[in-house]
Amino acid sequence: MSSKPAHKPQKQRPQKQPRRKSLPGTRKSAPKYAAEPSPGSPERINRYLAHCGLCSRREADRWIQAGRVSINGQLIEAPGVIVKSGDTVMVDDKLVEPQQGHTYILYNKPKGQLCSRLDKKKRPLIYDFIDVAPNVQSIGRLDMDTEGLLMLTDDGALTRALTHPAAKVPREYRARVAGIVELETLAKLRRGGMDIGRGDTSDAWEVTVDSESAGHTWLNIIILRGRWREVRRTLEECGHPVRRLMRTRFGPIKLDEDMPKGTWRALNRGEIRKLRDRVINPDAKTDSD
Repeated sequence: MSSKPAHKPQKQRPQKQPRRKSLPGTRKSAPKYAAEPSPGSPERINRYLAHCGLCSRREADRWIQAGRVSINGQLIEAPGVIVKSGDTVMVDDKLVEPQQGHTYILYNKPKGQLCSRLDKKKRPLIYDFIDVAPNVQSIGRLDMDTEGLLMLTDDGALTRALTHPAAKVPREYRARVAGIVELETLAKLRRGGMDIGRGDTSDAWEVTVDSESAGHTWLNIIILRGRWREVRRTLEECGHPVRRLMRTRFGPIKLDEDMPKGTWRALNRGEIRKLRDRVINPDAKTDSD
């Protein structure tokens, strides 16, 4: 009898694993530029989530406490857990991917907006008008009544370097003040050393008169620190309350003359390079310094 060939079992195809979706963050319209240095070093999980552009560190802490965050399949309960290169981080069972590059923005801030993420009084916030991720923050602040140039980024190292008092990065303002500013007052402002409250004394400013009209004076002012309401407090002490204040320059970055209030744009690579050069070599002069 002829025997039939043995039936060959069909090879079982491996089942496709369901594709994990990346956790979507806030939509960003500004282009991203390469980070310096590139991410990947071990860091705390709350900082890692913030660097991924998903939330602030405080919000990350709340996510962790709510049991929404896992590392390598294990739910974590403490914000101090360290994320290492190669770890799989998930929020609500969705993969978190490291952010590639940084966002850098120039915003022409109008009067009446707060440089804050939250406000119990429900006043307008700059983030109501700028489409950026939660970890994009302003480089220094402008008070609610001050307008003009405001830069924002998620590059924390650059922010710290530019705003540290020792950096002495020049900030230029135009101020409309009450009264006619006499030469003696200008000398006091240039000399510094006045008591401006809260235990502070005024710094020596670069200040010039731009114009005078109808009992008011326009001043051009350059300061080297960004203390709380420094310009307003100093001019108030001199008897010239500020009626209008706008920042026109921060370090090498100038406000565009034709940029409407309430609009923003991404900084270009040349501007970012100037900012970084200002940090690396603070004594170097730029075209705007």
